[in-house]
Amino acid sequence: MKDNPKKESLRLKLHTIIFEADTKWGKWFDEALMVLILLSVIVVMLDSVVEFRTKYSTHLFFLEWFFTIIFSVEYLLRIWTVKKPEKYIFSFYGIIDLLSILPTYVSFFLIGSHYMMVIRILRILRIFRVFKLVKFLKASNLLMRSLSNSKYKIGVFFLIVLFTVTIFGSIMYIVEGAESGFTSIPRGIYWAIVTLTTVGYGDIAPSTVIGQSIASMVMLLGYAIIAVPTGILTSEIVSESKRESNLNNTQVCSNCHEKTHTDNAKYCDQCGTSLNINFEE
Repeated sequence: MKDNPKKESLRLKLHTIIFEADTKWGKWFDEALMVLILLSVIVVMLDSVVEFRTKYSTHLFFLEWFFTIIFSVEYLLRIWTVKKPEKYIFSFYGIIDLLSILPTYVSFFLIGSHYMMVIRILRILRIFRVFKLVKFLKASNLLMRSLSNSKYKIGVFFLIVLFTVTIFGSIMYIVEGAESGFTSIPRGIYWAIVTLTTVGYGDIAPSTVIGQSIASMVMLLGYAIIAVPTGILTSEIVSESKRESNLNNTQVCSNCHEKTHTDNAKYCDQCGTSLNINFEE
């Protein structure tokens, strides 16, 4: 059974306003949402200050529920306006949007003094609302795509680093022993990680000449290793930047939720759904 034409028209109009930023109403929606997110995060921060919570607990409570209701409506509208809700629900932004409102409802139902600690932990999760701001930053999408494209290279690099610290940690366990604090191989691996990442807590340090020589090698290797993931990510960012030069369209497909379309595109590059939704602004 087909949807009512008026209902479908309303859904498409709301989709344009909520998901796109190249219309007057879309820009207003995004700007208003950014202000609400920032205000809600400030409320969460103030609620963590004992003096504010004691003096303005009632005000903070009502403000928190006000923001939660607003973001809940926004979340439900986003689900309703897309043709495949699961695409949004299980996306990065969908999960963040859910995490930003869920703790308030959970804390409302968990009543009892022995649950108070759990509630306080859940309340901290409201800070996830700050991540909702990411969707408004064009550069963040570029960075996320670059990270996604380089995930296998970075994964291989991480495995190499893991093998390296395991080898050096084991060697230091043999060379230094428990007298210098290397009481086990995991303890040696911990030292290797701290040294390789140039953190250097100083809680464990080699005392022999051989151990100090190995430590020097690990320190120098650490500086060299830092440049590898940076180079990988930079290369992907450059590639994505070149690709993005032809992807200036901010329209989001209502069917497959694809966001990257060529400028002035009339149809989705992925599924062919029409992107042109004309209505009076």
